[in-house]
Amino acid sequence: MAKRVDRDQAAGWARSLPAAVEEFPFGPQAAVFKVGAKMFALVPTDQQSVTVKVDPVDGVALRSQFAAITAGYHMNKRHWVTIDLGADDQLVPVEDLIEESYLLVATSLPKKLRTQLGLVADDLLD
Repeated sequence: MAKRVDRDQAAGWARSLPAAVEEFPFGPQAAVFKVGAKMFALVPTDQQSVTVKVDPVDGVALRSQFAAITAGYHMNKRHWVTIDLGADDQLVPVEDLIEESYLLVATSLPKKLRTQLGLVADDLLD
């Protein structure tokens, strides 16, 4: 069951994933989470939102199902969605979407890099 979450919880979930790295390439206003140097989540430090990568078909379905989910802000609108964590109807499965974004990116990495990151043995990626 989805529950209301805030920016700190979302960032904590992204930070806790195997081989995830938090960077601030756009300055202190946005935490970017990467695996294998590829971004899977963006969490602004001054807004209650999180942007995650999605399969394009899933993105369309999510935007139609949840008013709190819109096309990715300043991102490729087909492949990214932004979740408004402050929305009244924000009962979106945020943790699941962060994990799905991570898996989408991690599984696209070359096997050699996944091995170097220690991800090949991970049941989530096999």
